[in-house]
Amino acid sequence: MSQVKNFPYDSLEVGQRASFAKTVEERDIQLFAAVSGDRNPVHLDAEYAAGTLFKERIAHGMFSGALISAAIACELPGPGTIYLGQQLRFTRPVKLGDSLKVELEILEKLPKNRVRIATRVFNQNDEQVVDGEAEVLAPKQALSVELPELPPITIG
Repeated sequence: MSQVKNFPYDSLEVGQRASFAKTVEERDIQLFAAVSGDRNPVHLDAEYAAGTLFKERIAHGMFSGALISAAIACELPGPGTIYLGQQLRFTRPVKLGDSLKVELEILEKLPKNRVRIATRVFNQNDEQVVDGEAEVLAPKQALSVELPELPPITIG
């Protein structure tokens, strides 16, 4: 298990940054398709994807969105944060094997513990694949929590 601390609203500063990294694996694509119900063949069928403008399978756009959610929940502001909204623009395709880095930056502290956060995702070539902005409700109190272990999940 991992111990994670949050950043309560009063401790957040404009310009504060955090990041979260993940490499996109076959297992991720299959699990995301199963959980979301998005079975678009551009994500799952190599032959179909070869005939698209991408020429190969790509990850679901919202998979990158889910990584942003993980970064906000586990890094900045961290545990206790509540999502209020998210804007996303997908700027490049994400391919299997890409190593993604979510970069968060506090843009503005708003009334009532609300915070605007820049949410950007880059691949291993430092090419931006997602540009966005989130609004969250930051936690009021400092927390240190143990993240639960996930159960083993099999595919097929």
